[in-house]
Amino acid sequence: MTIEEFLKQAETHAGNAATHLESADFYLQIGMVAAAVLLAWLVANVFIAKLRIFREQPGDGKLFSMRLGVHKLKPLLLPLGSVIALGIAASISPELIGRSWLVRAAQGVALIWLVFCLASHFIRAPAIILLLKWVGIPLGLLHIAGWLTPFTQWLDGISLEIGNINLTLYAVLRTLIFGFLLFWMGRWSNQTGQKVIRSRATLDSATREVMSKLFEIAIFVLIFLLLLNVMGIDLTALAVFGGALGVGLGFGLQQIASNFISGIIILLDRSISIGDYIQLEDGRAGTLRELTMRSATLETYDGKDIMVPNEKFITTSFTNWTHNNKRQRYPLRFQVAYDTDLDLLFDVVRDVVASHPKVLNGDDLPIELRPDAEIDNFGDSGINILVEFWMEGIDDGENRVGADLQYMIWGALRQHDIRIPFPQREIRVLGEGSSREAGSPAGGAD
Repeated sequence: MTIEEFLKQAETHAGNAATHLESADFYLQIGMVAAAVLLAWLVANVFIAKLRIFREQPGDGKLFSMRLGVHKLKPLLLPLGSVIALGIAASISPELIGRSWLVRAAQGVALIWLVFCLASHFIRAPAIILLLKWVGIPLGLLHIAGWLTPFTQWLDGISLEIGNINLTLYAVLRTLIFGFLLFWMGRWSNQTGQKVIRSRATLDSATREVMSKLFEIAIFVLIFLLLLNVMGIDLTALAVFGGALGVGLGFGLQQIASNFISGIIILLDRSISIGDYIQLEDGRAGTLRELTMRSATLETYDGKDIMVPNEKFITTSFTNWTHNNKRQRYPLRFQVAYDTDLDLLFDVVRDVVASHPKVLNGDDLPIELRPDAEIDNFGDSGINILVEFWMEGIDDGENRVGADLQYMIWGALRQHDIRIPFPQREIRVLGEGSSREAGSPAGGAD
């Protein structure tokens, strides 16, 4: 469509509007619009007056996020009710009056009002707000005036051919606008959905991670398919694309696919969970802070992050210290002199270790979980003592008790005059005669 044809249609619509202003059905439609808006206003006020969730801001409790979200919908009651009421009026207006163009125009205005309220109260992204105000509202005005179809036809007439591909300005703008909106809605839906899933206390952490990752995959697959549909690409062409993708996975993307599948297996078999303390085969260890479809993040107690590909948890061995039971047993070893009163030593050491607040102790615990001290073996310079204790967690970071216990034991040993022996060696100095005697066999051979 050319500009001249577009302007000609605009003049035709303007002439028709002047004719409608002099007809009786024009004022009847105004009355129907006023009645529909009044009905929407009454219904919105009834909802606010009768429903406590709209009247008062909800307090803490079950489903707080959901109840707060419903409460925030209060500013949308009137514009949403107006859109619905005007839609009903537009459907019955042709039968009652014979015309409905003004009612439909009013419905378009109500829809613009609804979009503006939605952007003002619920959308925090400045780019989306600008898009709704400078693209959505003008399109709504064109729809009200009846010029949207001629305008899109005019945009569709501006084209560029590249080989066998015909690109129109309308297709490009439609793809950019809807693509931006779809990806924004996908990211928002993904964040909201994962937040809701991870807040379910009835599910264990591994199940929450599985559901959140599957939800994320489903969201972006849906967005991708919708975007292909907006671009006008036949979805049957995905069969060819899938074959090419399979070949690519077999060669260049093998490791990525392996990590992706390994991530799904890890989430399903629940071998590791968020918060587990994991030690790898090469000795590196840390607390599992994040588990994605590509890698896991282990956070060490000295502030470092270890990025581990998911494939490592499938193909190599690792130690999960805290997966099923956070209780851990730790040993301490030291040496005392042979003349030590061992009965006194054992009582002192047990009492010292049990006094630490992080160490498990108490008469309600089984004897094997209480602090213990015993002879490990007999050394060259003294008796080797083994101390064993249990604690909830790993002896590192905030739970680091090994150094504390060694300091406490050292203080208790000094207080009770218990000596930690030094290595003792006997050195014999042989005289000159002894040296000859020791070397005489060699001299006789000469």
